[in-house]
Amino acid sequence: MKFASEFRDPVAARALMAAIARKADEIGATRANPVHIMEICGGHTHSIFRYGLDKLIHEGVEFIHGPGCPVCVLPMARVDECVEIAERPGVIFTTFGDAMRVPGHRKSLMKAKADGADIRMVYSPLDALELARRNPGREVVFFGLGFETTTPSTALSIQQAAREGLGNFSVFCNHITVPEPIRALLGDPDMVLDGFIGPGHVSMVIGTHPYDFIAEEFGKPIVVAGFEPTDLLQSVLMVLTQVAEGRAAVENQYARVVPEHGNPVSLAAIADGPSTPRRNSASAMPLAAARCRKSRAAPAARSWWAS
Repeated sequence: MKFASEFRDPVAARALMAAIARKADEIGATRANPVHIMEICGGHTHSIFRYGLDKLIHEGVEFIHGPGCPVCVLPMARVDECVEIAERPGVIFTTFGDAMRVPGHRKSLMKAKADGADIRMVYSPLDALELARRNPGREVVFFGLGFETTTPSTALSIQQAAREGLGNFSVFCNHITVPEPIRALLGDPDMVLDGFIGPGHVSMVIGTHPYDFIAEEFGKPIVVAGFEPTDLLQSVLMVLTQVAEGRAAVENQYARVVPEHGNPVSLAAIADGPSTPRRNSASAMPLAAARCRKSRAAPAARSWWAS
């Protein structure tokens, strides 16, 4: 299949692994430890294990698995808040399916649903909007969750609700931004990292420049990568090349999808969002919520933001 099979070509993969081995041996001649490369995205971690790249890669390279999934790094207290909202009378609570089984201190959303809360799995915030249209007498709350990849769809849904005057649509916003957790990791004196594989889907939205600080301030190379095996192998080789040459830069292996400056429509939707949420470094920077206030971008819709 075009744009898939050619990036799974075993001949190309073997050639890349041989090049990685040569470069790793070159680096290994000057250091005792392997090159530690963190893949930031959980999609990359999935591909690494699916294709056995962690087993096939040269012993001079070690993958360090990064923040990965925004659901996995969600504090349990956020799930508790979801359950508390969902159990309020008159609320229809909507969420992506991967958040249903995440445990809180008391229960998961799945357990709250079994206990009688009206919790519905949706595939898009637009599904939640449709529920708000069909149930004007009830408050429909969408659990906004994900990295910058899913943030635009949440923002656009709030804007659409405002245009339609849907006063019964709210967002419990827990979107997470990628650069801040990486800065926190690099600021840890015990963290040993030599370079990064940058997230492809997030970068499709935000572009490559938000990672400039990784190279400029911390002197670490980062290569934005695609998700097929040869994408990842080529990205590893690009990181190793930077390490071997003693330089640090932001490079884009996934240029067939990721534009340098991101997606302007998505970025505009995010910028026109309800407010500028405060980052919470102690909880992986979720744009979380403790109270509800009117959105200046969507006067009829509401968004639950942290204060």
